[in-house]
Amino acid sequence: MLHVDLDQFIAAVEVLRHPELAGKPLIVGGRGDPTERAVVSTASYEARAFGVGSGMPLRIAARKAPDAVLLPVDAETYTAASHEVMATLREQPGATVQVLGWDEAFVGIDSDDPETYARNIQRAVLDRTRLHCSVGIGDTLVRAKVATGFGKPRGVFRLTAANWLEVMGTRPAIELWGVGSKVSRRLAGHGISTVADLAGADAETLVDEFGPKMGLWYRQLARGEGAREVDDTPWVARGHSRETTYQQDLVTSAEIEAAVRELVDRVLEDVEAEARPVVGVTLKVRYAPFITKIFTKKIPETADREVVLARAFDLVARMEKDRPIRLLGFRAEMSMPEDARDGHTPTRSGW
Repeated sequence: MLHVDLDQFIAAVEVLRHPELAGKPLIVGGRGDPTERAVVSTASYEARAFGVGSGMPLRIAARKAPDAVLLPVDAETYTAASHEVMATLREQPGATVQVLGWDEAFVGIDSDDPETYARNIQRAVLDRTRLHCSVGIGDTLVRAKVATGFGKPRGVFRLTAANWLEVMGTRPAIELWGVGSKVSRRLAGHGISTVADLAGADAETLVDEFGPKMGLWYRQLARGEGAREVDDTPWVARGHSRETTYQQDLVTSAEIEAAVRELVDRVLEDVEAEARPVVGVTLKVRYAPFITKIFTKKIPETADREVVLARAFDLVARMEKDRPIRLLGFRAEMSMPEDARDGHTPTRSGW
């Protein structure tokens, strides 16, 4: 299994459009205006050297890298570039391709020399799109995904059962794909700090802390185990979501109501195009200055806009009163087709 990850994808696409920006610190986010509320979508390696990272408020990124060039997000252009990359991967001999996002995909192959195959992929992608990528090789999807990080930029790296703990054992558990800061802190409470610690952790301890499913999954993750096949089944969305960061805080009930109505309408336009009923709603709220809460509610299947809107306002009622709001997001979960319910369709999270 190979994991193909484009190097600084969005920044690289922008450099193709603006060759004069090559080698300069480049930050892409929002409308490219650091005086507005927006976050960094990507930063070039030169900008990352100043401590700029994805998800960082744009105003902070601009302060960290005052000489950086700031550009607005152009999703349409990035989508077109991504399609070219994925088409190139699918054209490789014997390749099974599972797309993970704009800039990454798993590629299943049958080869005695995966390194050569990986280099051929890199050349093919570069020839067609002028974009560079890194490739991780693994005997599981997890190991291939993690291996890519060791190959960046423009490199190839292999992780298998034979060298997994040798390479990963002493590294912090938070470096694992799927372990974030909150999980890391909870692990630390049990004296689990490294990948090797987690790989050898007592199953009962993990189940008590995270539940029977996630507890055992975290230990499996630390061992690099998991799926051994690339699934190219077409992806089916479980839901659609929209969110807006407001340049001025929402402070009145009328402003909040209008904003929620707009978000629900936009989401339901996407839902209606798929002709599947809504089975759950989620409201994301970011209070000023930067505290985020998420409220979720399962609902009986419905295609009625007024019902969905009413359930959205049920979630609004759970928000803190008289607190300024800088961001709202709404997500509608949909019923899944029968094949997806049977477990044949890969899933992706919303927020």
